[in-house]
Amino acid sequence: MCCKGFLKTMMFVFNGIIFLAGAAILALGIWVAVDRVSLLGILENIEDAPPELAQLANIGYVLIGVGGFLALMGFLGCCGAIQENKCMLLSFFVIVLIIFLVEVAAAIVLVVFEPLVENILDKVEQAVAKSIKGKYGDDESFTSVWNNTMNELKCCGYKNYTDFTDSPFVSSSSLYPDTCCTNSSGLCTENAAAAESVVGCFRALVNLIEDNAILLAGVAFGIAALEIAAMVVSMILYKNRGK
Repeated sequence: MCCKGFLKTMMFVFNGIIFLAGAAILALGIWVAVDRVSLLGILENIEDAPPELAQLANIGYVLIGVGGFLALMGFLGCCGAIQENKCMLLSFFVIVLIIFLVEVAAAIVLVVFEPLVENILDKVEQAVAKSIKGKYGDDESFTSVWNNTMNELKCCGYKNYTDFTDSPFVSSSSLYPDTCCTNSSGLCTENAAAAESVVGCFRALVNLIEDNAILLAGVAFGIAALEIAAMVVSMILYKNRGK
């Protein structure tokens, strides 16, 4: 009885964590979907963008779906543990198993198709550079999104300051965005921007991910361990139901 009570408590704790994680992802998805003045807002204003890139603009709705699903799954697991309902416990086990297998498959795909990812990134760079040269300084919404992105990431352009060359902004003022000359007290001219060589926003984002790679890996392994533990506990409770 003591062991059974411990398992029910652990099951409740595991699913409580999953529920809270789902709620957090749901909140993040709502924020991303509502707040279009962000890095993702750039994706909606890129001409000739590859389909894979355009789909990223809907990441907010994907997060809402995933978060809502996880919250529902956590609630289902908690109810199954408290009531010792075999149908709920079995449903929970199957759902978590499917999610775990999908995560493993996604990790394998990322490793195997790494060259394809690099090819997509090359297309993205060309599409973004073309959009900057055609819209920055002319399209107010597009310009505002880029300014916010560069201020947040402390970067200049997608690749570097040359992305702004021949853009409406530079053509009309002969100056570059202030974020391209963070250490200069004077006007941000082409020579000043070249001298400072502020990192591009894509590289800044990659650096941010790399700096937090250990934390991200720890979270990923933690989630995988949590899912495995939850499946084991749910099956033990399922088999011991009524004993």
